[in-house]
Amino acid sequence: MNEYIAEHEGLIRLSVFGGVLMLMLILETLFPRKTRTQNRLRHISTNLGIAVLYTILMRAIFLVVAVAAAVGVAVFAAENGWGVLNMFDMPIWAHILISAFLLDMAVYWQHVASHKIPMIWAFHKMHHADRDIDATTGIRFHPVEIILSMAYKMVIVLILGPHVVGVILFEIILNGSAMFNHANFRLPLWLDKIVRLLFVTPDMHRVHHSVIGRETNSNYGFNLSVWDRIFGSYIDQPAKGHADMTIGLSEYQTDKPSHLLWCLALPFTKKP
Repeated sequence: MNEYIAEHEGLIRLSVFGGVLMLMLILETLFPRKTRTQNRLRHISTNLGIAVLYTILMRAIFLVVAVAAAVGVAVFAAENGWGVLNMFDMPIWAHILISAFLLDMAVYWQHVASHKIPMIWAFHKMHHADRDIDATTGIRFHPVEIILSMAYKMVIVLILGPHVVGVILFEIILNGSAMFNHANFRLPLWLDKIVRLLFVTPDMHRVHHSVIGRETNSNYGFNLSVWDRIFGSYIDQPAKGHADMTIGLSEYQTDKPSHLLWCLALPFTKKP
């Protein structure tokens, strides 16, 4: 099984991505949680266009740079005995689970840093400028932020020494959960309360996309909800409720965040 996952990583990732995205778009159509403020087709097209651009860019960069992707670094670390986890003799299943768990915590702190460090926030704010978060918002990140994120993960992988399959599974889960917790569909409240005990739900993460600063700087988790509870960044519900809360950034409450070129140029422009 481990060999199969490692060998067919690309196909598995693409299949999960396509399947989760289609499911979320269907659920958003049938059971919308919040009324949209912008044209849905243009909004989705812009976000998908951004994802296509950074995917092409990443492929171009990491086909040239040897051992550049996180999975490649994990292979390198395993072969050379690098990383904390590679120092211990443990069952493969434990190595995989611990790897995914620690990588999730690392991404939590990466997200916190993207809000606290001005240089990184300049690029991350394109994600937050989206005024109608839905499943496609989960893949709406500036290409420069994607490159910085990959570099960060490579360093973390070298330090931790996670199992290769653990890295692959983590990336697949992270991608799928990002689309799930950004999705604009109504999860029954009783089910939301149960799910968010361990995982980030759409209602939980929507708070993070509020224009209110205190709420924007909360609920940083992408997959596991436990980090926000442990590190004191958890907010249960938005102050104005999900129906009346304003999504996005207060300085960009226009249709501009739905335009591709505006999104790409945002980190390099002055505030309005």
